Amino acid sequence: MVTTEVTEGEFKGWHTWPEEPFEYDTAGPFYMRTDEKGPVAAFRAQRKHMNAGGVVHGGCLMTFADYALFAIGHQGMEGVYGLTVAFTAEFLDGAREGELLEARGDLLRQGRSITFVRGIITADGRPVLNFSGTIKVKRPKA
Repeated sequence: MVTTEVTEGEFKGWHTWPEEPFEYDTAGPFYMRTDEKGPVAAFRAQRKHMNAGGVVHGGCLMTFADYALFAIGHQGMEGVYGLTVAFTAEFLDGAREGELLEARGDLLRQGRSITFVRGIITADGRPVLNFSGTIKVKRPKA
């Protein structure tokens, strides 16, 4: 998938996948870039992300982690489409409104059709979710 660069606001210079309506319009928007530490995905927790307990909803964290699988593992996936086929997560702490959530991780293995990724989401630097997943690469039919 092709990314689009953000041209204004807090995430100016980052990239998004605006053709992903759920992750961009509904749950996010979520952002990604590569810096000196490697791939990173991020978003700022807003009221719409909160649960009744005043922390980011677990479903939102898992959606962001799924996005992060692709942000971390998307190198070498240009021109192809990927599907999450396995996903695990452990909740470590709650993230609060206004905090910057970032996901970083490792591309464990990238084959022709399967990619394995693991990572951690932090809220203002505090670990809140550990995750791992498997991406199935769908190549265009010739």
